[in-house]
Amino acid sequence: MPHDNTDYRLDEIDRRIIHALMDDARNTSASTLAAEAGVSGATVRNRIHNLEDAGIIRGYTAQVDFELAGGKLTNLYLCDVPVTEREAIAHEARTIPGVTNVRTLMTGRRNVHVLAVGESTSDLRRIARRLTDIGIHIEDEDLVEEELFAPYGPFDPDDGERVPEANDFISLTGTASVVEVTVQSEAPIANLTLEAAADRGILDGETLVIAIERGDRELTPHGDTVVQPDDIVTVLSRAGEDANALSAFREPQSESESTAR
Repeated sequence: MPHDNTDYRLDEIDRRIIHALMDDARNTSASTLAAEAGVSGATVRNRIHNLEDAGIIRGYTAQVDFELAGGKLTNLYLCDVPVTEREAIAHEARTIPGVTNVRTLMTGRRNVHVLAVGESTSDLRRIARRLTDIGIHIEDEDLVEEELFAPYGPFDPDDGERVPEANDFISLTGTASVVEVTVQSEAPIANLTLEAAADRGILDGETLVIAIERGDRELTPHGDTVVQPDDIVTVLSRAGEDANALSAFREPQSESESTAR
């Protein structure tokens, strides 16, 4: 099902969730993901709902070996469809009994791939005739021997050595930026109100907290709002992605760590 484009921007937590669900959605729990990402289980569940609402996660399907499931045959049809009719015909093809997947491509030829399962070769010929009846020209076809799946590697949080300190970063005009960062348990701002943090100089005049995500809630921050560990805080920094601007939300570094950097 097509979805409208959205302005939803993936951050590190979203990418981690998507990678884990692509790898093994059945055995991935919100609590496990939360522990690995350093956030609450409610935050993970809220992110999954947001990804589903945005159409980024479109569903959860079982990967079935039809040969083992009763000796059935899986066939791939490589088809040509007029570009102007491609979307409508693809949706119609999906309703044919036995069709399990329809993929449309941007190319002119072989721009629709139809995957179908049949009891026998005669069953697959029946599906081919139905595809032809709705205006699809089958250019080639073949039995599928094996299909392999893997999660998207760049979303793997362990793929690189360096883990970004900020969840997300957006450059604005000039030096200003919007940064999304998770509040660490020993951060200077943890368990303080925004007003108290400003009074103590923990937040400078160049840094403004514009949103807080806590579990499954989105909070509009005020002076008396208490910033809690594991909050995902959206910060507007007029100084750009300045380490000093974000230090309020991170655990203080030891002297040896500072020297190493």
